[in-house]
Amino acid sequence: MQSVKVVFHIDEVEKWPLLLANVRNLVKVVDVAVSAIIVLVNSKAVIIFDQQTFNGHPFDRKVQPNHMDIVKELAQQGVEFAVCQNSLTGSSISIESLPEYLKVVPVGVLELIEKQTQGFAYIKP
Repeated sequence: MQSVKVVFHIDEVEKWPLLLANVRNLVKVVDVAVSAIIVLVNSKAVIIFDQQTFNGHPFDRKVQPNHMDIVKELAQQGVEFAVCQNSLTGSSISIESLPEYLKVVPVGVLELIEKQTQGFAYIKP
């Protein structure tokens, strides 16, 4: 199996099912132990981490009901989920309320720039 360096970027709530499917498919065919697979979450996509708000959101029917279970499963397999602090603040989501398997980064777009500079492939479903 090959190794990869990739950052998936999600900023739209309705793209979660596609993104999660893409990442799940990738981890099946690469060596996750020696790969760097990151999902950078910013803008409105962070709303899935606030279940009180998200449950009433018009897009909640479009996202798989077990999306947080899939995020956790992928994190346990070695996929890093990096969440933009600016986006969390803008959506009134406290960092303390996030699951421990999420990493908060100060500025999501800066994280994307840094990863691409480090040779990561960029994928935006």
